[in-house]
Amino acid sequence: MNFCETKSSNHLEYSQLLEEFLLGCKTTRKIGMEYERIPVVKKTGEVACYYGDWGVCEFLREVAKEDNWDYILDDVNIIGLKKLHDTITLEPGCQVELSVEPQKLIRDIKKRIEEIDSVFTPILDKFGIKLINKGVSPKTTYKNIQLLPKRRYGIMANYLWGILSDVMMRETAGIQVGIDFSSEQDAMKKFRIANLMMPFMTAMFANSNIRGGVDTGYKSFRALAWLNTDNERCGFATKFQDGMSFKDYVDKLLDTPMIFINRDNTTLSLNGRLTFKQFMKEGYEGFEADIEDWKLHSNLYFPEVRLRNFIEIRNHDCVGNGLEYSIPAVYKGIMYNPSALDEVDKILSKYSYNEINELRYNVARYATGAKIRKHSILDICKEIVQISDKSLKFEGEDEDKFLDPLKEMLKKNKIPCNM
Repeated sequence: MNFCETKSSNHLEYSQLLEEFLLGCKTTRKIGMEYERIPVVKKTGEVACYYGDWGVCEFLREVAKEDNWDYILDDVNIIGLKKLHDTITLEPGCQVELSVEPQKLIRDIKKRIEEIDSVFTPILDKFGIKLINKGVSPKTTYKNIQLLPKRRYGIMANYLWGILSDVMMRETAGIQVGIDFSSEQDAMKKFRIANLMMPFMTAMFANSNIRGGVDTGYKSFRALAWLNTDNERCGFATKFQDGMSFKDYVDKLLDTPMIFINRDNTTLSLNGRLTFKQFMKEGYEGFEADIEDWKLHSNLYFPEVRLRNFIEIRNHDCVGNGLEYSIPAVYKGIMYNPSALDEVDKILSKYSYNEINELRYNVARYATGAKIRKHSILDICKEIVQISDKSLKFEGEDEDKFLDPLKEMLKKNKIPCNM
């Protein structure tokens, strides 16, 4: 019998796994943005510690007190704050991530981030901390960055087997963008093209050449770290071929090893002993798979482009000076305009999966100086931005202005780490 037609012993069905993605279909055209920054001590440039009177935990307490945020707790530890649809969370190395409510207009995202930053600024000054817009910690390496006291992070640190997984967890910061989809067909077209775009976007926003106080020889050491974290759950989720469906993504997730499950406020390590498919069929030590396990497993999968109830596009270094808003602007101009989407598709679909995959490795080192078929990708990057710019201008919402810093940078043949 085909696995897709079977049930696990607790009746979790394959159709329920698909349903989680089908429920994401919506008519809205909003942009989501997750914005990670690295907290460093102003006097030393070292990454700020979670603990202590002037640590990141106490910083969060002050923000909550000053601006009426609620705590997000793991056991008794403060690991973030929430207010309505906005969250402030901490990544494993204390990177501070803002996730604001998705908006139709990028200027509304910018406004909300600036409002939150206006609360942050005097408190950060008091604590002698600043949040820096870099893709990797420029001075402190992971051996001197304590892991955040969140139970899942300890399990993940022990499980992720890549040689740079500790760098990824503790040292890096990025910007992620969320895109809505209206149907399965719409989702998979956007998913495929976002994957094709990913190396070019990584190249344009490369901003992590300095690590441990020295030039690494890579323009995006953060991208390199992700390439060496866990090949079973990072990289490209599928070969993003034409005719893909949610089923292709679900099948990939089913064959991915599990890291842990949660039961009765306890986190139980599975350490890759079985895939989700095996868990559905056989259970684990008396526990049976349920839909919450599936949601957790989906969130512990870290491809370049991740499918959720929206499309999450992940591999951009953290940048500043207005470029942080250029990232969502590029996607807004392309993903919500069918003609722009087709134009980008025509430019990029000529390249094979293997060529795009190989480019991921080259852009980590050379950024826009990388080559595909012996040609520099800089001109392709400019074409992508030009298509988005034309689309945003056509919309008439004055959102094309967010591409100005990016266009000026590319005109000078620059990237963020050498501006």
